[in-house]
Amino acid sequence: MAIIKKFRIKSFKSTDSIVEFNDVSLSYGNRLILDNINFKINRGEIFGMLGPNGVGKSTIFNLLVGLINPNSGIIKISGSEVNKYPVYFRTKKFKTSYCPQYGGFFSDLSLIDNLKAISEIVIKEKSLRSKKIDFLVSRFELDNLKEIKAKYLSGGQKRKLVLALALLSDPKVLLLDEPFAALDVLTIKMLQEIIVNLQRENLITVIICDHQARDLLACVDTAMILNNGKIVAQDTPSNLVNNINAKNAYFGENFKIN
Repeated sequence: MAIIKKFRIKSFKSTDSIVEFNDVSLSYGNRLILDNINFKINRGEIFGMLGPNGVGKSTIFNLLVGLINPNSGIIKISGSEVNKYPVYFRTKKFKTSYCPQYGGFFSDLSLIDNLKAISEIVIKEKSLRSKKIDFLVSRFELDNLKEIKAKYLSGGQKRKLVLALALLSDPKVLLLDEPFAALDVLTIKMLQEIIVNLQRENLITVIICDHQARDLLACVDTAMILNNGKIVAQDTPSNLVNNINAKNAYFGENFKIN
């Protein structure tokens, strides 16, 4: 398995952005969620989002996949403006895939039947479905769990199943909503290694939002801090934890990386 990065991060070489938010704003009634935000995510990058509850992290995910539209601004994926494209079109054309914090599977279906059901939707060639399922089952060490209903899996096993389901479509952009929440230390380490390997082996762009700051910062190339509808800081993890704006908005003075 890959070694978690632990802040030994070199400058990200690629400048080929795969996701762009240009002057994006969103309000719910009188409540401003995102205030004219701008950021780019490079192709193949592992990108993290941190911030207090309600600052817009999940909203950014919803904007990216097309569940909601901004009040103003432009969202681009692979250089194309996607504001007017519906969810299914973005998923198919731009190869986006989303792992929600809760659910994301059929509770009463077995693990293997979950994979079969989704493969019938996202993989056209029947001959490739079983090969892809076997590969993912092996990769995530799920062989002995294939016949167990998803609702009876442990928290970590459910996360691996949802990841496997998301990878059936060979995504180029993978969104992970709080993947480390309510998991034990060993399971978190296992997920971190999987995420890093997705970047190293498959060149997938991974976008993570989570409240587990140390766990997120251990496996990302770049992270940004959101607060009051704005991006208050964005940098590599080692620089971000020393950023005064990041400390004031989120980390506090006593935050340590070890």
